[in-house]
This record gives sequence, structure tokens and C-alpha cells, in this order.
Amino acid sequence: MGITSAIVLFAVIWFLTLFIVLPLRLQTQGDVGKIELGTHAGSPVNPQMKKRFLVTTAVAVVLWAIIAGSIISGAFAVRDFDWFNRMATPEVSQIGG
Repeated sequence: MGITSAIVLFAVIWFLTLFIVLPLRLQTQGDVGKIELGTHAGSPVNPQMKKRFLVTTAVAVVLWAIIAGSIISGAFAVRDFDWFNRMATPEVSQIGG
């Protein structure tokens, strides 16, 4: 896995984790009963984004380490997920022949 692939993998894992973390322990203005004029009742009272980003980053680093380690170790490859046999088989080059 190249550095670009590792960064893209981390970004995908980070954003997927963020979308899971965002609604956890969220108190909306409708829940509290104090709806600010011009906002939706589902708007958060205190979004705590710094805390959510830190939790997201910590979880994403652990998941990324597990997934990247599995890819680098060769536990699985892209061809393992070719369930419909659509990938061409790699050709072996013959030298001197």
C-alpha cells in the first residue's frame, strides 16, 4: 500500500466514523425545550465538535491500523473481493522466451 492509498483509506474511515459518532449523546433544542428563533428543533444545543473530532480520530486510527495492517500483511487482497470474476488474471512475463 502506497502513502496515497493509506491517506485515502484513513480519510474514508475517519468520515465514516464521524457519521457514526455525530448523533451519539446529542441533545437537540427540541429535547431541551429551548428553540432559538430561526433554527430547527433538531438543531443541537451544544454540538461539542472538538470532543467528537477527537473521539472520531482515536477510533479511526485504531480501525485504520487494523485494516492497513491486514492489507500490508497480505491477509487479504483486492482479488479476494472479486466475487463475480471480473478482474483479469495477471499475466506472467516470460523472459527469454
